[in-house]
Amino acid sequence: MVVLGLTGALVGVPPVAAEPAAPMQWGACPADVAAAPPQLQCATVPVPLNYGDPEGAQIEIMISRLASTKPEKRRGVLLLNPGGPGGTGLDQPGFLAAQGLPAGVLDSYDLIGMDTRGVGHSAPVSCGFTDDQAYFGNIPPYAVDDAAVTERAATAQGVAEQCAANGHEGLLRQLSTANMARDLDRIRAALSEEKASFLGYSYGTALGAAYASMFPERADRIVLDSNIGDTFLDHDGMRRYGRGMEETFPDFAKWAAARHDTYGLGRTPEEVRETYFTLAERLDRNPVDGMDGGLFRFGTFFTLYREALYEPAAESWRTLLDTGSAGPAAGRPPGTGAPSPSDNAWSVFLAVTCNDVEWPEDVQTYRRAVAEDRERYPLYGAAAANITPCAYWQLGPSEPPVRLDAEGPADVLILQNRRDPVTPLRGGELLDEKFGERSRLVTVDGSGHGVYVLGTNPCAAEVATGYLVDGTLPEQDVTCDKAD
Repeated sequence: MVVLGLTGALVGVPPVAAEPAAPMQWGACPADVAAAPPQLQCATVPVPLNYGDPEGAQIEIMISRLASTKPEKRRGVLLLNPGGPGGTGLDQPGFLAAQGLPAGVLDSYDLIGMDTRGVGHSAPVSCGFTDDQAYFGNIPPYAVDDAAVTERAATAQGVAEQCAANGHEGLLRQLSTANMARDLDRIRAALSEEKASFLGYSYGTALGAAYASMFPERADRIVLDSNIGDTFLDHDGMRRYGRGMEETFPDFAKWAAARHDTYGLGRTPEEVRETYFTLAERLDRNPVDGMDGGLFRFGTFFTLYREALYEPAAESWRTLLDTGSAGPAAGRPPGTGAPSPSDNAWSVFLAVTCNDVEWPEDVQTYRRAVAEDRERYPLYGAAAANITPCAYWQLGPSEPPVRLDAEGPADVLILQNRRDPVTPLRGGELLDEKFGERSRLVTVDGSGHGVYVLGTNPCAAEVATGYLVDGTLPEQDVTCDKAD
């Protein structure tokens, strides 16, 4: 059973705590910050562990800065979030600059990356995941039948208990989208800015939507790219992954069919789809090289994130068909009991997702959902609907989820590919509906996860850059045709 954990809850906490007065101390970033340009600097910002007790225990949030080199063009700061929750963001300014973030944006803003609370260099948490556990990802495995859901429930309960036992002096309970949004405002204040702009991807859209709703007077220009549909991920939101794969898989199937002479996966998209089911069901019966049907389905789901992954996926399918071996795409190797390299990311994902909103507690609810989505979204629905540790979470939620505020200024630009495996178009539509007149939706005839900078659509890029640099929010929603 989920324990609500209302002791020390944040009910009634004002969104803005006292602003820190200490000046920022910028210095070199940690050595593990990938691809950091020489001009990238890092600093820490103290924030309350519990905003219900702002004068109590403090933690430090590490942030990074890629400063504008054109003071005459500088508008302010652009806070960045790459998604997750649980993804490190210290390298995000350098990454986006290297990917081609337009010069106008680089001139207009200091780009501010960060490890959100609990992540990496910001009071990191751990549920104690090891590499030999029967838990290896934030998306549950594909459930072939009711028995598989029941089996997964035991694993999910064990993980929830394991996280509760590694509570980190209350920090796991204080990981939530609301608290991360409060941290954003502390960062804004520490940077001595009256307002802050925001660019977030995937889960970062939930964080940006929460910031715009909790601090409408502090939010400047908000860009939300590849949207989960609200300020939180719940069971319905995760079930949309099944829909996303159904909508996006045809792009891979068409690509593979056009290359049948190379890969032999099918001469038509329909034949490629049948090959998917053939391989998945074969691996359900007889896993090879550490790969079973669940891992195969997950790997294919991840392949749909971007077209650059199509070729290695097609190669692995061909190897499976020709030799019966998984080859270079072999599944999970035998564990040694060592800490999992994904421990921190998985722990933060679970804490935020389970703390933000209550999840169903009854296993039968998940059995019904899996059965429905196995029929409705046969490619992946029986994975996305399966039971997670949130059904047994003992640490939260500690406050209601952030309610979207449709009454604030018109300052939210929503970017969304039509075909996205993890954040399907419906997520962008839902967020746009909930923000009402505050937002504009840019729908892109594109495939994969990520539109601005991460994609190649010139229409979407022009709209987003125009908004960030000039403040030009479209008068109405925009549809961008497929890029040539």
